[in-house]
Amino acid sequence: MPRNDQAVRQLVILNKLEASRHGLTLGQLAEAIDPAATRHPRTLRRDLAAIEAVGWPLVTERVDGQVRWKLLEGFRNIPALRLSPTELMALTVSRRLIAPLEGTELYASLQSALGKASAALSPQGLELTQQLESTFSVGLGPHKRYRHHHEVVERITQAIVHKTRIQMRYDSASRGRMTRREVDPYRLWYASGGLYLVGYCHLRKEPRMFAVERIKSVTPTDFPYQIPLHFDFDAFIEDSLTVMRGPRMTVELEFDKPTAAWVKDRIWHPSQQLKRLPRGRMQMVLSVADSREVVGWVLSFGSGVLVVQPDSLRIAVKQEARKIWSRSDLRCQARLRGSMRKATTTTA
Repeated sequence: MPRNDQAVRQLVILNKLEASRHGLTLGQLAEAIDPAATRHPRTLRRDLAAIEAVGWPLVTERVDGQVRWKLLEGFRNIPALRLSPTELMALTVSRRLIAPLEGTELYASLQSALGKASAALSPQGLELTQQLESTFSVGLGPHKRYRHHHEVVERITQAIVHKTRIQMRYDSASRGRMTRREVDPYRLWYASGGLYLVGYCHLRKEPRMFAVERIKSVTPTDFPYQIPLHFDFDAFIEDSLTVMRGPRMTVELEFDKPTAAWVKDRIWHPSQQLKRLPRGRMQMVLSVADSREVVGWVLSFGSGVLVVQPDSLRIAVKQEARKIWSRSDLRCQARLRGSMRKATTTTA
């Protein structure tokens, strides 16, 4: 049997033993691993021996004539094992999840914590973890990198901790120019592969969201602030499809059968409501902020989606699709003219 399969099987055994107060027999362990398969007792004993070799305290006791295997009572309170075996391994395997935050204090702290978790594992435990990593992989998807924004993130973090205002230079994407802002920083928020500062902007006189990579400099101040009692962070972001904010609108979409087959299995927004339609089609209704990112999101489904409402979104999607086609068509024509000129010059 491949070593990866053994690693997964042993992790399942550890999970079952952690959850059992009175221990499990070899038969119960076999049933837990795969009810449809027959596990030879010798295979299970080898797995249990391997778990013991990793360093987890296993004991046996006879109850009603049956031998039960269990983890040593109180093992969670042993200083070196404050986390359970599978928790330590899961922490080590999750190291890749925080890769986008490299260069920040949060990343350094998490790396330190994961390093301590790894140190608590025996060499055999680390080997088992490496086998698990080759069985369970993590795909991060599109994300930003913050390696070169260490100082900005650190100063914002300190200002949030001490509740002091900051002054910053911000490169606004919507306005295309640099502006100076005074901001009361409420929270750093990681979403959709990016890090954002949420805080009260004294220039705009309202809470705003700022992309951290667009903050060019941060100057701490001694001006204290208090987060208003009426400010609700969850309410502040709830309408965003991903991160952009705007007036709330109700969106109704209709997906054809091939598109509905994979759209239905994902939560795109907490407000979404799905309804099956004839011929395998599907209706989706959701309440989101009216922003450019909604237009791009709809276009990502191609011809498999129809915007039923609102009219403003349908028009915006149609106009954007035309712009995409027009720019692509102009680019192709320019390349064709260039190729023809080159061919003419070569012939001459």
